[in-house]
Amino acid sequence: MSRYWSELARGLSPYVPGEQPQIPSLVKLNTNESPFGPSPRALEAVQAAAADTLRLYPDPQSTRLREVLADYHRVAPEQVFVGNGSDEVLAHAFAGLLKQPRPLLFPDVTYSFYPVYCRLLGIAHETVPLDAEMRVRPADYLGRGGAIIIANPNAPTGIALSRAEIERLVSERADAPVVIDEAYVDFGAETAIPLIHDHPNLLVVQTLSKSRALAGLRVGYAIGDQGLIEGLTRVKDSFNSYPLGRPAQAGAIAAIQDEAYFQQTRATIIDNRERLTASLIRLGFEVLPSSANFVFARHPDHAGQALSAALRERAVLVRHFSAPRVSEFLRITIGSQPELDRLTEALAEILATRAPG
Repeated sequence: MSRYWSELARGLSPYVPGEQPQIPSLVKLNTNESPFGPSPRALEAVQAAAADTLRLYPDPQSTRLREVLADYHRVAPEQVFVGNGSDEVLAHAFAGLLKQPRPLLFPDVTYSFYPVYCRLLGIAHETVPLDAEMRVRPADYLGRGGAIIIANPNAPTGIALSRAEIERLVSERADAPVVIDEAYVDFGAETAIPLIHDHPNLLVVQTLSKSRALAGLRVGYAIGDQGLIEGLTRVKDSFNSYPLGRPAQAGAIAAIQDEAYFQQTRATIIDNRERLTASLIRLGFEVLPSSANFVFARHPDHAGQALSAALRERAVLVRHFSAPRVSEFLRITIGSQPELDRLTEALAEILATRAPG
């Protein structure tokens, strides 16, 4: 520990992202990346933007991108905020909206960046337990606490709330901002974006990293009432006025406009998810119902950490969490069908050769 660190740095426990190892012939199913490349139109736009104009600063307001997103989601450009990946957008939401006098509420099993933001920004918070089936219960968020953030579908469980459930939550908690983190919504859940017209306390955050296969470009956005967006912009302009470079803005615009490619690849991922779920059940796994591009599964006779280690020995990487309630589960990204075949073959071999425990 450096003696030059601030007290803030000394007290932080940073978020730990999924591994990006260099292993030959690796089947990488640990970070929820798309098995498909970005839209060809997006790649062409990024390449075209890599020109002499890179000597100039990008549009600090990402005006054209916000207009395209507004048109796509049927909102006004003033209701759209963009940032350097949804993680940055979320960070601005924590600072600008979720730091309230009463404690912030979020599930006890959810995206592990949320408590990191709270520690960084000094936000008092309380976790709300998932039920016995690992589901978010909206009723548990009523009549208590301050602001609310919920990932929908939840991560790492993959289970989604309906739009009607979210509407009840934002209606009955109109006294506080409610952020719905929709990083995985395109794989089978209902977006809450249509609700923003009647609920000025609702902010919906999405990303182009998953369903648009642009994790390496870092583009995220939020949609909400203009007042919420102005709050995010105040934070952004106090931190980084130019969060998205020219290639990122150009690639994001092209990706949003290539609807046919988006629909084709997401449909394939959903189909692969259902096939993998069936295969895991045949192998004896319990698989939670997923509306995401991953599944959350456990085997009653084999520890999650041991299965993860055994898969790694076979150059198959999945995500294992050691936190309470989820330590027996594996989070498995939906890859290509050949990748998933490698996974299930490896699991079948492991289960056949290892004693339970």
